[in-house]
Amino acid sequence: MSNAPTALAVRPVRVVLSSVFSDAHTWNLVFLQLLLEEHGCLVTNLGACVPEELLLEHCRDHRPDLVVISTVNGHGHLDGVRLARLLRADPDTADLRLVIGGKLGVGGGAESRHALIAAGFDMVVEDSDPQRLVGYVEGLRRPALPSGRTTS
Repeated sequence: MSNAPTALAVRPVRVVLSSVFSDAHTWNLVFLQLLLEEHGCLVTNLGACVPEELLLEHCRDHRPDLVVISTVNGHGHLDGVRLARLLRADPDTADLRLVIGGKLGVGGGAESRHALIAAGFDMVVEDSDPQRLVGYVEGLRRPALPSGRTTS
């Protein structure tokens, strides 16, 4: 019998991926789903034009490790603030990790980023920087518990 330490399995990060309700684009969601899955995540892609209440209900029911909102229509700074406030106001989703990225506004700028952070997003990525998202996800990885063990 070997005395070498056994490597703990790393539990996949469970991600809910969505756009804001006003964004009908899907190519960004497909790209992000493939990127996240390539990095070992279990992704539920809710798709485009997702009503805020549907996203809230899904997060209540499934308790993901991370919610990623991608938007390319330029309204993310407005829709994202409303969505973050909704998720943070609900006791079942208040502690979820929230990330938003993409084309967040037509003017961009620090004011939009600050408003999104103030509303409850943990990370805001303007335009496209997939490596920042991958780095954030890597920081969420944690070992899976041995069979039969739970946390309290």
